[in-house]
Amino acid sequence: MELTTPICEKMGIRYPIFGLAHSIDVMVALAKAGGYPVFGAARSTPEEIVAEARIMQEQMEGRPFGIDLMLPASVGEETDREKIVDSLPQEHKDFVAGLAKKYHVPKATKPTFFSSQTRSQQLFEEQMAATLESGAHSFASAVGMPPEMIGRAKEHGKMTISLVGAPRHAAKARDAGVDLIVAQGYDAGGHTGPIGTFSLVPQIVDAAGDIPVLAAGGVGHGRHIAASLALGAQGVWLGTAWLTSKEHALSDALTQKLLKATSLDTEISYSHSGKPCRLIKTAWSEEWNKEDAPTPLPMPYQQVLTADIIAGINEHEIEPLIYDAAGQSIAWFNELMTVDEIMTRLVTETNQSLENIARLTSG
Repeated sequence: MELTTPICEKMGIRYPIFGLAHSIDVMVALAKAGGYPVFGAARSTPEEIVAEARIMQEQMEGRPFGIDLMLPASVGEETDREKIVDSLPQEHKDFVAGLAKKYHVPKATKPTFFSSQTRSQQLFEEQMAATLESGAHSFASAVGMPPEMIGRAKEHGKMTISLVGAPRHAAKARDAGVDLIVAQGYDAGGHTGPIGTFSLVPQIVDAAGDIPVLAAGGVGHGRHIAASLALGAQGVWLGTAWLTSKEHALSDALTQKLLKATSLDTEISYSHSGKPCRLIKTAWSEEWNKEDAPTPLPMPYQQVLTADIIAGINEHEIEPLIYDAAGQSIAWFNELMTVDEIMTRLVTETNQSLENIARLTSG
């Protein structure tokens, strides 16, 4: 039994499984395994996007892929990082310095995106321009998808994908002419909304009209994929699934934390970016949850505030503090596997689930 839906022909893929990751190796493996890879480029400079897209084009041998950006309208025009650092509240600076001292976090020796860049409308425009000029088949946005961006993407021959967390957002995306809508529920890792996936998906399907919908948030087993199809989605969108893949090759400290995690080991926190974001629970989020902790700053200021300490935590693998965004589906990814093995498991489980449904309803 071949797992396929109309979205497969529309997007030129074998299986209706879309995958978001920040790793080129994961993207290439996912494309070759029959899925649709979407590269998370929100942490890439415009120059890096150009280079990364070129590599993916070459290594995927003509298979389609997308690029995902964040375009929050709430972020302003300021581009001078040092100026922003100087303007941050002293209370917040002292709190972060205290964490560095308490957990013995050495300074990073290499710059990262957040320690060298500041999210601004200018950066978003430059990232968008690089994406539109790339060989990517589609453009996706998880936080913000202005109608004018959809128009520009279409002018460049790109399919457009909008991630939404509420029915009203789906209606706006539909009216703006988006090609594909991802219904991302509360279960999801990263920036997400307050409505659970099981409740959200059918509402988005109804609001989307003729536009295909993918289900996202908490999808970790073929039973989830079968359920998503029953809810009216034409496929699924997974991000957490690839974190524990061999291709992603995260640090040992972070990988072990993810492999041991259950659904209860994630939480929504503002400590990462200033927006609600589901993370693996660690001492990082626990410290920001304490009564004497300052309230996280709004995006982009929270990431300007924490960029240096996060760089040190990740580079030196400070185990109590190291974290990543992950959804409640992390419970199904407790073994180090290749992307191809993960895809094979998901497809097999989905087919088994669909066959079980057919038997149960055959009368």
